[in-house]
Amino acid sequence: MAGRNFLFVPGPTNSPDRILRAMHVPQEDHRSSAFPELTLPIFRDLKKVFKTETGTPFVFPGTGTGGWESALVNTLSPGDKVLSFRYGQFSHLWIDMMTRLGLDVTVVDVEWGEGAPPEQIQDLLTKDTAHAYKAVCIVHNETATGVTSDIGAVRKAIDAAKHPALLFVDSVSGLASIDFRMDEWKVDIAVTGSQKGFMLPAGAGIVCVGPRALEAGKTARLPRCYWSYEDMIKANATGYFPYTPSIPMLYGLREALTMLLEEGMENVYARHHRLAEGCRRAVAAWGLSLCSKAPKWHSDTVSAIMVPPGFNGADVIDVAYRRYNFALGAGLNKVAGKLFRIGHLGDLNEITLLAGIAGAEMAMRDVGIKVELGKGVAAAQQYWLETQKPLPPKHVAPPAEAAVAKKPAGVA
Repeated sequence: MAGRNFLFVPGPTNSPDRILRAMHVPQEDHRSSAFPELTLPIFRDLKKVFKTETGTPFVFPGTGTGGWESALVNTLSPGDKVLSFRYGQFSHLWIDMMTRLGLDVTVVDVEWGEGAPPEQIQDLLTKDTAHAYKAVCIVHNETATGVTSDIGAVRKAIDAAKHPALLFVDSVSGLASIDFRMDEWKVDIAVTGSQKGFMLPAGAGIVCVGPRALEAGKTARLPRCYWSYEDMIKANATGYFPYTPSIPMLYGLREALTMLLEEGMENVYARHHRLAEGCRRAVAAWGLSLCSKAPKWHSDTVSAIMVPPGFNGADVIDVAYRRYNFALGAGLNKVAGKLFRIGHLGDLNEITLLAGIAGAEMAMRDVGIKVELGKGVAAAQQYWLETQKPLPPKHVAPPAEAAVAKKPAGVA
């Protein structure tokens, strides 16, 4: 099919050409004396994205799911009590992992479309006077429902309960797109992946581990080998890995970090919020609603759009892919068929997202959903026009030099 396939799923996201070029490298010796010149700046700059001075970042060949497992097995022992909240597919899967690893999980079900409830967290931890809970696990941005939880409020709830539980946060579809403050929120382990805000292919599980979590690892008894933080610390200290890393991924990650820091993290967050709000204006103009139940839950990286009764979101996704060569996100688990998702994170701007909004309008019309063509596009355009920054100054070329240098005297 002619034209470029565009991803409007909430991961993997579109990889900018700068990153693709950076990854196009010959293989090299990952134990050479020059290799730390690549890796040590990556570890340094990851701390800036996590907003931490005290955390230790790790880059595992793997996925965010592997990052989940690393958080659990490096800090907990069989039978340890964990408090977790289920409000989407990914919180559900993390809970399933905890159970399969032999942890005693207290699962609190929250309506899909809402996020972590700070008041309930405070209540449950206040009642735990024996401090049996060793960890509280929260999904920052629930990709399946387009919901962002307030991690700062979660931290205040834990502190108000005067509870020592570790705080583990999955920010796979949040980090590098939505504000994250590891030190300020006293997050003990944060987990993300390469294929979302970092704009890379899937293939790296990226975690940042605070001092309390590292201390907990000294007495933790869950088995670990591949995911061992101790092994990574020893090797990473000098710029190496305990096993063979993905060398192209590391070059891509270095370029991604350069791009993020060039833009400035606050500017990255502001761009994502503005683009997401334009998408939300489009949804409202269509007369449709989001899965997210209230503005305080709205995600700036993905909008989960409910289809009208009698329609199947999977049909919208199928037509979008087969007829228009672009990908929308599917509804998962409880919301399967009830919605489709527009991912708006990573490498995108207004024009990019307009393509996704316009394509979604066409695909919805194709399956019989009565939306007015152009209405969502116009609503997003109007919002972005109203909120755009002043134009950057024009580039003025320096005065042109003489095309030909003066000829020496006497030369014809």
